[in-house]
Amino acid sequence: MGAAGQDPATRPKQAVAHRGASAYAPEHTVAAYRLAIEQGADYVEQDLAITRDGILICLHDDSLERTTNIEQVFPTRSTVDPQRGAHRWLAADFTLEEIKRLDAGSWFDPRFAGERVPTWEEAVELVGTKAGVYPELKTPVLYRERGLDMAASFVASAKKLGLLVSATTNPSRLVVQSFDAQVLQDLSRLIPGVPRTFLLEATDGPRWLTPDGLRSIAMFATGIGPTKSLLDGRADLVRLAHETGLTVTPYTFRSSSPGRFRDVREEMRYFLQDIGADALFTDNPDLFPR
Repeated sequence: MGAAGQDPATRPKQAVAHRGASAYAPEHTVAAYRLAIEQGADYVEQDLAITRDGILICLHDDSLERTTNIEQVFPTRSTVDPQRGAHRWLAADFTLEEIKRLDAGSWFDPRFAGERVPTWEEAVELVGTKAGVYPELKTPVLYRERGLDMAASFVASAKKLGLLVSATTNPSRLVVQSFDAQVLQDLSRLIPGVPRTFLLEATDGPRWLTPDGLRSIAMFATGIGPTKSLLDGRADLVRLAHETGLTVTPYTFRSSSPGRFRDVREEMRYFLQDIGADALFTDNPDLFPR
């Protein structure tokens, strides 16, 4: 989290608001980001996509149909997913002006009608210095296939927004994350001073969560972000990551699915205190145990 060299025992635990305070407001909207700040999040997460005209926007999925009314606004502009046969409205096929016409709030609750998909720049301006920002470069392979360099686009934007200057003096202001090792390798060359978290799915454990795997990760990242099932009962794995110089930030902690725990606060406390994680991605930043 920008403090990879700090002793894990003294490093403060941190809450990353997953898609904003997404348990209470529609994900990746101004409402969700503002609420995350009000609830005391240390970081606000932004998943990033690229529009047809090259603008970074905050959107979790590659496509817009789940979280907006794009099917009604642009009913004939879908593409068909060849693997699933489903119609999709890829963000990369629409301009920012077109995406700004969409309602990004009603799907969650009618009282959020009129919320819009924010740009990355708007999100950074909203968060300001009240919290850090924790962008994820989503599906960079999609943009590579279209001849777009997502890492370069992000670095240019971060430079324009002054985030790279602030990261030098205040490394907790910006952390970048991705499931894509290649894009993090690119960022390690382009912006080596910015913390970088390598996200891991459950199937990634055998390859990466070994002494050799963690040492390989440390060549291009400063931390790991494993799905929480990979860490459950594995305090030894967190210690090994720390010994390798990596921070550990598992995902995702939700009040709707606390698993075997009494509630999500108890679950988060277990992963922070018993397992030794440095930070957590949570939909409920207000329930983060301080």
